[in-house]
Amino acid sequence: MDRFDLSFLHLRFLDIVDIILVAIIIYYLYNLIRGTIAVNIVLGLIIIYLVYIVTEQLHMRLLSNILGGFVSVGFLALIIVFQQEIRRFLLLIGKNAALHRNKIWETFIPGNKEAENINIPAIKHIIEACKTMQHSRTGALIVFAKYFDDQYYQNTGEAIDGFISKRLIESIFKKNSPLHDGAMVISEGKIKCASCILPVSDNIKLPAQYGLRHRAGIGITELSDAVAVIVSEETGQLAYAKQGRVRMDVTYEDLEKLLIRDI
Repeated sequence: MDRFDLSFLHLRFLDIVDIILVAIIIYYLYNLIRGTIAVNIVLGLIIIYLVYIVTEQLHMRLLSNILGGFVSVGFLALIIVFQQEIRRFLLLIGKNAALHRNKIWETFIPGNKEAENINIPAIKHIIEACKTMQHSRTGALIVFAKYFDDQYYQNTGEAIDGFISKRLIESIFKKNSPLHDGAMVISEGKIKCASCILPVSDNIKLPAQYGLRHRAGIGITELSDAVAVIVSEETGQLAYAKQGRVRMDVTYEDLEKLLIRDI
């Protein structure tokens, strides 16, 4: 059998690299929108574009003009509709770039590492507070943000900027406290703010029993590189959210290992 003649493709080495890079970008974008309503939006946009092509070929002027107006502003529409996914994609790129930068920095200048965001004694205080709140069935949502955005968090909560302590965490989430609703944000080794309103996850695959506290904890990890610890008010179970995924019924030992690893 004669071999296929592929000379008409005129592929260069850079063309192959171009195809691989586009494939990688599509793969990352798919991982970002997988399991969310964004998948349905993408399918809807594809259907509209296919209908526009069909109406254009059949010379259905009225419908093609209407759909053509939508297609002509398609790029702007994509930015508006997928602003959260675009934010997550840019955060993913920035996170990977920062990770490689730190590795290079540590390679050429040994002993010069960035300061830890939180120390072991502070983690002990957090775990002890979680134990107390778990036994008393006190609901809590604690967010650990590597990069604290003042406008993003403090606009919806109360600024604290206090040192991490077991009693302070317990007093914030005490049921009669005015700050118990919402999330407490820890960053740069301090409790930055409390009673913050966080975006709720729109993942359609989350179990129905997840309440607003769990969905908010998952939602903030979808939009940033933060991690979240959730104490369930109904069951007292500990949950750990990272990158849009949640781990239920976490033990204190596992929680300590996860916090040391991720923050």
